[in-house]
Amino acid sequence: MELLLRGRASALPVPGATAEYRGIVLSATDGAQADRAQRFSVSADLAVRIDGYDEQPVVYPRRLEVARAGDGWSVEREERAGGPPPLWDLGTVRTASGAHCRILALDAVPGLVEVMAAVTAFGDRAVASVGEVWGTAWPGRVLFELPATQDQFAQLMESDPASWAGMAAVTVAAPGAPWHAPADRVVVNPDTYGRLSDFGRQVVITHETTHVATRADTRAWTPLWLSEGAADWTAYRDSGRTPQQIAPELTRDVAAGRLPAALPADRAFAAGAEGISQAYEQSWLACALIARRHGPAKLVSFYRAVGAEDGRGEDRDHRIDRLLRAELGLGLAEFTRLWRDEVAALAAP
Repeated sequence: MELLLRGRASALPVPGATAEYRGIVLSATDGAQADRAQRFSVSADLAVRIDGYDEQPVVYPRRLEVARAGDGWSVEREERAGGPPPLWDLGTVRTASGAHCRILALDAVPGLVEVMAAVTAFGDRAVASVGEVWGTAWPGRVLFELPATQDQFAQLMESDPASWAGMAAVTVAAPGAPWHAPADRVVVNPDTYGRLSDFGRQVVITHETTHVATRADTRAWTPLWLSEGAADWTAYRDSGRTPQQIAPELTRDVAAGRLPAALPADRAFAAGAEGISQAYEQSWLACALIARRHGPAKLVSFYRAVGAEDGRGEDRDHRIDRLLRAELGLGLAEFTRLWRDEVAALAAP
């Protein structure tokens, strides 16, 4: 039995957010019995939209205990029914806003006021920096979530905390939003992020902001070396750092005679994967190579050309080879050779 009414969620503990229950379905199998009941359980989707940031609502499956209240129904109890939890399930949420970003943070975050102020400043600078490379077709705003512990971060990722120990932040397309208009969140891992310098924190925030800006041009068939490398290149652009400073792990490998034979595979970026730092550094070097030899605009156009494909009927390497030839005038084998030369050059004094 399905309720035809859509119940508005009136107690959402996030200022500036709107929410409603959708698809409310009674758990009772006997509709007549449910009609006579004064209290029962229902399944529902809680659709949440952060005003000014979400083009589409984020959807959380919930279980509700509802009771008759006059001619209608009231929600007496609500709990998670699958999927990652919303941040407010983990504690009281505080908010802060910048010119181009908004922060949702648990009030248990150590040094909460200072942390939110710093992330706001990093976020505003990141949006401006990313816009210089990727243009203004994206909304130009970013929503950050700050849990208080790594365990809470892992809950938001639905994963083992240990597998995320090296990740300072992750951009997620929130559940329920369509691919063409995602409700992105940048979720910060407090333990790893907290160990970074201010420079490192700005790099992380700019990297993740790039993922938000390029979401509409990123597909399942976009190689991670391209999406992660483009985000790192954008974050390190104009930093004044040398390749050896940006890629220290890869530099040590090269000095020890360990050179990669091919661009990193997608599996190299899995949380907890051995050599994940080198995979990111190799990817940065590949995109830095494109930007230096052909210009930043060519890196952007190549990235968008990959995303514009339909992903069907062609092996990915063949597709990348064809698009490299069309955009840069060289195939995948030649590009890989040039990239390996760049990797080897890290050993130069």
